[in-house]
Amino acid sequence: MQPAVMNDFSGDAAGASIGPGWKLFTDRVMGGVSHGVLIREIVAGRPAMRMRGVVNLENNGGFVQMSLDLADNSGTFDASAWHGIQLDVIGNAEEYNVHLRTGDLTRPWQSYRHSFKAAEQWQTIDFRFEHFVPHRTETPFDTHRLRRIGIAAIGRAFTVDLALGGVRFFP
Repeated sequence: MQPAVMNDFSGDAAGASIGPGWKLFTDRVMGGVSHGVLIREIVAGRPAMRMRGVVNLENNGGFVQMSLDLADNSGTFDASAWHGIQLDVIGNAEEYNVHLRTGDLTRPWQSYRHSFKAAEQWQTIDFRFEHFVPHRTETPFDTHRLRRIGIAAIGRAFTVDLALGGVRFFP
């Protein structure tokens, strides 16, 4: 089975081959003061979606996140044919997280998480589904009901600079 490309950012739009497109969220939705921007640009010679900003812990805040809904609000995406998600990333040598949400999660703070360090040169990282850790949920991770992928700068004060050049499910 070939990898299934969700986004390689080679087209003109910020959208993806599945889902409505990438969006930026910050802790301001809950009263925090972190801030960020999400822009399409060429990064180190490659088309990418770039997230920049500052994570600030004041007012119980602490995150900046880019996310892609994989289905409309009522649906989910069956990713059970693949073993995980593969990202092409470049960053500022900081630690980030991949957050996955399924149709089984009801609270916005619930997710399945995997951390990574974004090197200062392009790298491809494989995130196997079985290595994602439940966060504030006891519901088992169900790859049949995937709803959203998020890439987050979270939990500590730091400057965010992360570019995403490709997203794929891998066999």
